[in-house]
Amino acid sequence: MAETIAVLSLKGGTGKTTAVRTLADVFRRIGLDVLCVDLDPQGNLSDYFQVPPDASPTIADVLAGNAKAKAATHDGILPATPILAEVERGLSGKMGRELILRKALKEARKQHDVILVDCPPALGLLTVNGLVAADWALISSEAQYFALQGVNGALEVIEQAKEYYNDDLEFLGVVMNIADMRTVHSREAYEALHEHFGDKVFETVIRSSIAYAESAGQGRSILDIRPDLGKDYLALADEVLGRVGLTGWKRKLAPLLEAA
Repeated sequence: MAETIAVLSLKGGTGKTTAVRTLADVFRRIGLDVLCVDLDPQGNLSDYFQVPPDASPTIADVLAGNAKAKAATHDGILPATPILAEVERGLSGKMGRELILRKALKEARKQHDVILVDCPPALGLLTVNGLVAADWALISSEAQYFALQGVNGALEVIEQAKEYYNDDLEFLGVVMNIADMRTVHSREAYEALHEHFGDKVFETVIRSSIAYAESAGQGRSILDIRPDLGKDYLALADEVLGRVGLTGWKRKLAPLLEAA
């Protein structure tokens, strides 16, 4: 069964989608079969993977019950379009609405090694579905003064999803994203997170850079455009693999880390 990781943040601009895209790239380079699920109606992850805007079916069709996940998978991603927001509103009155994605991914979990779910940057039915379908919850946090509040808010959602819908859900950790550790502000934000959450904070910090926007615009991985920045994600992938128990794959990642 695929290790399913929901990546979330309760606000935009934390580098969450870039994290999903780049972790998927790293995992695929070492041979893991990765399925990405775009649960954000903005469809930024789908754009990252250059899925045509008219691609059909999409995750919206899957959640609406009009398509199977396999049929809606395009080059390793279940893409999203703005229609997903309408589907979310339509699901609000359905029984078992929190379990729809979990059921939809039942077969996919048998066919892939890892599933990465990019949740929307808001507390809503789509985010809850992402968490209920997952084994692990990874929080992306920016290096800002209010980072601790944002992580606490996301953690409350994780705990509620675990209590009411998904006993198996575990908090994977929080990664400090878009950080400039040369500044006192970023260092203090990291220290505050570490003081509060201890070893749940990943040691790896993802540095901020305009190169990520350039990478998205070109549809190319940061690993190819800026290998020096890509090293951050190699290190983060190494930590993630260890935490989810895929230790055998850590050995396959080692040569990439050594070469970076």
